[in-house]
Amino acid sequence: MLEVDGFVLSEIPYGESSKIINVLTRDYGVIGIMCKGAKSLKNRYRVPTMKLGYSHFNIMYKENKLSTLVSADVINPFKLVKSDILLVSFLAYLTELTSQVVKQSNDIENIYDDFIKTILKLEDGLDPIVLTNILEIKYLEYLGVLFNLDECVICGSKNNIATFDADKGGYICINCLTNEIIVDKKVIKMIRMYYYVNIDSIKEIKVDDVTKNTINKYLDLYYERYTGLYLNSKDFLKKLM
Repeated sequence: MLEVDGFVLSEIPYGESSKIINVLTRDYGVIGIMCKGAKSLKNRYRVPTMKLGYSHFNIMYKENKLSTLVSADVINPFKLVKSDILLVSFLAYLTELTSQVVKQSNDIENIYDDFIKTILKLEDGLDPIVLTNILEIKYLEYLGVLFNLDECVICGSKNNIATFDADKGGYICINCLTNEIIVDKKVIKMIRMYYYVNIDSIKEIKVDDVTKNTINKYLDLYYERYTGLYLNSKDFLKKLM
C-alpha cells in the first residue's frame, strides 16, 4: 500500500465503468493506476481521478506495472482555473508540456515541484502568460537546451547585451548585431529573472504588456526552434489568446 500526492496527466477509458490514469508524482515519477468503476458518475473517486486533477492517492503500488486505486481525495479542485476556458487551456498546455519534459529528464522531483508550484499560482489568479513563460524557461534546462543567460551567444561578451534571438539561440550583444530587433533592457532583465525566481516566493506579478508579450513571443520561437516539441494544446491556446 502506498499513499502519494499526484497530478493526473491523462486518463484512458477501460471497459464500461473503469479507467486507467497516469499520475505524475514527486518520488515515483509517472504511475499508471487502474481505477475500477471510477468512470461512473456516481463513483466517489470519479472527480479526484479526472484528468487535470491534483489529488491524494492510496494505491496498491506495483513498480513499473499498473497499480490499483484504493481511494483518492482531491487536494485542490482548481475552481478558479476550471471556471475559465482560457485558464483551463493554460493548465492543459502546461500539463502536456510537463508530460513531454518528464520523458526527457531524470530530474522528476524538481520538474514536479516547479509544475505544482506554477499551477497553484495559476489558481491564485496570477498572470497565466508570465507563469507559463517562467515554467517554460526552467524546463529548457531539463530539456538540455537552455540558452546562456549571461553572455552573447556569438562572442561570449557579458557586456552590452542588446537582444534575444531565437534562431541564433540566445542573447546577442550590441557588437554582434546584424539585422536583429533590439529589445528593451527590461526584456533581457526579466528573462533572467524568470529563470532564477523561486516560484513559491511570487506573491504578485507586475510585468507590462509589451515586455510580457515580447518574452512570450521569443520563447514560442525558441521552443519551436530547439525543443522539437509540437503540442496540440499550445496551438489551441494560441487561438484563444
